[in-house]
Amino acid sequence: MSTRILYLFSSAATPVFDVARVIEEAQADGWDVCLGLTPTAARWLSESLDGLAVLTGHPVRWDYRMPGQPDLWPEPDAIVVAPATFGTVNAWALGITDKWLVGVVAEGIGKNIPIAVMPCVNRAYTAHPQWDRSLETLRSAGVRVVYGEGGFMPNEPGQGDPAAYPWQAALGAVADVLGRA
Repeated sequence: MSTRILYLFSSAATPVFDVARVIEEAQADGWDVCLGLTPTAARWLSESLDGLAVLTGHPVRWDYRMPGQPDLWPEPDAIVVAPATFGTVNAWALGITDKWLVGVVAEGIGKNIPIAVMPCVNRAYTAHPQWDRSLETLRSAGVRVVYGEGGFMPNEPGQGDPAAYPWQAALGAVADVLGRA
């Protein structure tokens, strides 16, 4: 049984449709993976959620549990947030935790959990003045941002290739961050 617990958190960007393969790759690297999604990503993958739960051995989560309900996931050794959309990155950096996934990673900073994030945005979003501020906020909080050379490179709107999303860079970054923790 794996001893390293990885929370793999994904937003609603088209690379999320490849998450089963990514889970299998992480498992092959010795991770016990728990999959968390934004509500929209959960809707996109609604027909696959049961299969993803079987694959990981854990329920797929996308919403806060009710007070008093037990947490069915083990504590993480590390968290990867990929693909991370414009909305997820900005909400996290600003501390807006109305979505469960953002609440967990916001709290994860305070718990000193090694975290890596790899965005999936187009150049129109990156032109927004909040974008660079949000990335810098996360970096300054100790989050490994996998963006730019060696990570995710933004494309023109409508020109992205989901198959080219560099999942291995995100998984490698969290292993690197864990090694330094």
